[in-house]
Amino acid sequence: MDNNKNKMKKFKKQKNFKRKHDNDVQHDGDEPGGQVIETGENEQPVMTIENYDHDNPESLKNMTESNDRIFNPKRFKNVTNQSKRLIIILERANLEVVKNKQKFELLNTDDHQNLMKKFKKDPMFCRPDILHQCLLMLFDSPLNRAGLLQVYVHTEQNVLIEINPQTRVPRTFKRFAFLMVQLLHKLSVRATNSSDKLMRVIKNPITSHLPVGCHRIGTSYKCSNLIHPKELVPKDDQPLAIVIGSMAHGNVQVDYTEYDVSISQYPLSAALTCTKICSAFEEAWNIF
Repeated sequence: MDNNKNKMKKFKKQKNFKRKHDNDVQHDGDEPGGQVIETGENEQPVMTIENYDHDNPESLKNMTESNDRIFNPKRFKNVTNQSKRLIIILERANLEVVKNKQKFELLNTDDHQNLMKKFKKDPMFCRPDILHQCLLMLFDSPLNRAGLLQVYVHTEQNVLIEINPQTRVPRTFKRFAFLMVQLLHKLSVRATNSSDKLMRVIKNPITSHLPVGCHRIGTSYKCSNLIHPKELVPKDDQPLAIVIGSMAHGNVQVDYTEYDVSISQYPLSAALTCTKICSAFEEAWNIF
């Protein structure tokens, strides 16, 4: 019993000494406790991915990197890349996975009419073929071959997808549907010959992946601001983001665009809208 009491007293003394020692010593970034960042009058503020000013390119000059939470330009190349390019955001894409006969499939109007009736799904919101047509057009375009096109997909289920410009979109819808199911389950699709990710699910919102100061324009047939597609091309060789709806009917209502435009007097399909916009940029940038 006496030995146990002596051990307890010794343990308490060591514990009290450690607490006193920790209070007297100021840790730096090399200590296990991590780095404590204090902002004084003469110090630059810490810039994080959550609080940087997207519309102010000068804010990137004050960034400080100290841990994983701090904004690291190398990890966000698209944000710091100010080179000219067209960024297409395909909004409201219909990509929903359902289980059918012990396997997972991409919900569509051709193969799952009974499932749509069972779950009371509107056929207008079960059209992944529209996204397939858009991607075929975009990635086969000379603009993409020239390395001046970047594509994001935002689904109705609020899933954000980034697609590598070197991706070859499957020619058939069946193969495309299989690829999308694999992407939504594994969150990424890699190339067969390398470890490069061709498609990957990324964190919302889309604005955190756009270049700083990049103008963001929406497209809508009902918009009164009717312009020719070539008027969308920036004159200062800055990147531009254009939002296109990839659904059968309805309007795209997002809060990150600056204004909306209409590029035709007539309603156009999503794939044709992509074609007209890409052709205008190819002509302006002398790409054949």
